[in-house]
Amino acid sequence: MAYYDCEAQSFFATTVDVDMSSLYKRFLRELVGGAAILDAGCGSGRDARAFRERGYAVTAMEPCPPLAALAEAHCGLSVEILRFQDIDWVGRFDGIWACASLLHVPLAELPDVLQRLAHALRPGGILYVSFKLGRGERENGGRRFTDLDEAALGELLRLVPALTVAEIWTTADRRPDREDERWLNALLRYSHSP
Repeated sequence: MAYYDCEAQSFFATTVDVDMSSLYKRFLRELVGGAAILDAGCGSGRDARAFRERGYAVTAMEPCPPLAALAEAHCGLSVEILRFQDIDWVGRFDGIWACASLLHVPLAELPDVLQRLAHALRPGGILYVSFKLGRGERENGGRRFTDLDEAALGELLRLVPALTVAEIWTTADRRPDREDERWLNALLRYSHSP
């Protein structure tokens, strides 16, 4: 949080114009037009704006107040200042977009956070997540990261049986000069059991 409080403007500038359309395509094909989407950890507001412009009902949340203010100005939506660990929505969204945001949650807290996100989905809803490809927790440049590979994600999901993998793939970073960085992407389906 301290990193983003201080670096909100530079983070906004380096991420707001990144073309994410290929990832949007995979996520949005799982949803009907006008579906309710949560942009969880919306950062610059880039993705919330893209979904809103495509006609979806978007809710955006971001734990860092300075970044939330920049996101609001960019996406034209009110951005809730909220940590993943405090999410308590139930059955509100058809899709949740958690792009490069859950990677800042400590590994020990991820099962609870994923369970909270699952409960925020309607039955059959879809959750998109992305993590830097790797394994373990680390600090880099004042930020902490939880890196996952496919096996580590599988281990994590065994603790959250309500979520099952619909699709999993890897991509290169979309930012200039960072193409060597690899990302683990997954679409997770919420299988509600009464």
